[in-house]
Amino acid sequence: MSIKFKLENFEGPLDLLLHLIEKAEVDIYDIPISEITQQYLEYLDYMQEMDLEVASEFLVMAATLVEIKSKMLLPKPKKEDNSAQEIDPREELVQKLIEYKKYKEFTLLLKDKFEIYEKVFYKSAEPIEDYLSDFTSITGVSVDLLAKTLSSIIQKNSTSSKRKVREIHRETFTVDDKIKEISRLLVIKSVFYFEELFDESADKYEIIVTFLATLELVKRKFITVEQYLNFDRILVKRRKMNS
Repeated sequence: MSIKFKLENFEGPLDLLLHLIEKAEVDIYDIPISEITQQYLEYLDYMQEMDLEVASEFLVMAATLVEIKSKMLLPKPKKEDNSAQEIDPREELVQKLIEYKKYKEFTLLLKDKFEIYEKVFYKSAEPIEDYLSDFTSITGVSVDLLAKTLSSIIQKNSTSSKRKVREIHRETFTVDDKIKEISRLLVIKSVFYFEELFDESADKYEIIVTFLATLELVKRKFITVEQYLNFDRILVKRRKMNS
């Protein structure tokens, strides 16, 4: 049966062979070797008619297909031992095709991923030093540590509030209110522990507002937040103003 080909670039003989098998919609484990060999040879003839150079590896595959076809046409010898399993001449070729198909599918997957991610642009991390003019506001205290401290205070207050029988209605606080409250505390004592800012009766909302007020005071350079050793309590200090 003659077949018309659309000239395509194949990466190698296995690529061409896999294309013919998929186009014929046959089982890769049971290749109709006679039909596929004929189509493969017709494709090579077509390439030669187009004055295209046929790589030696394509010719080697053609010889392999012809050899397999010849072996399958030969009469099968009678088995002396019924338990002996007959070797299929196509077996080695099938294994190569299956392995190649897996690599090809994975390559196409990587290609799709590359096409997606080549359109994604990432902004390189910039050192925070470029945005801060003074590093004395926070000493030995990381953002993670502040977040963990805040979380532990919220958890502690939530646990203690469950033991209270009397219901307390929440007051409305703003960051400015808490800034004024902390400023008044700084007048009385210039140094205190971070957790002293949070009353046991404070709810989650008040704790978060107080925390934001503290960060705002650090930003305004009114206070410093320090920790000298790992796992030490965090100290809040009134900042000394330059005369």
